[in-house]
Amino acid sequence: MPSRALITADAAELLRSLQNQHGPLMFHQSGGCCDGSSPMCYPDGDFIVGDRDVLLAVLDVGADGVPVWISGPQFEAWQHTQLIIDVVAGRGSGFSVEAPEGKRFLSRGRVFSEAENAELAAQPPIVGAQYAQGARPVRDGTLIVDRAEEACPLPGT
Repeated sequence: MPSRALITADAAELLRSLQNQHGPLMFHQSGGCCDGSSPMCYPDGDFIVGDRDVLLAVLDVGADGVPVWISGPQFEAWQHTQLIIDVVAGRGSGFSVEAPEGKRFLSRGRVFSEAENAELAAQPPIVGAQYAQGARPVRDGTLIVDRAEEACPLPGT
């Protein structure tokens, strides 16, 4: 089954550095507040996950992994899209922990195929209320891609 979220190797490297500074981390895919539609990275627990927020994946970075969340209503619009977390030079605004590093996390996306959508529909994602009760996704393989283009090819390449 395809993962609903991936991270590039460069973004994973930055994330490891940030974990060394801040401890366990989490992402919440922003819906437009603060820095457009950026994946916002917080110390785990600093952003309160709602009961209806959707867990897209737990990225295999660090000992416990890094959960990637999105609001329930935003998930409805994005549910057919794989989120690829990348990193670019520049400073984002907002409260994301990478802001002082001169780099910012960036969301890229790839539309799932019909077959992938059918697979995903058969196994609904975990929501915040289920996560609070101990539900966790099965972790079966890396969610790190070398470059965003591996998961999200550019047109004409």
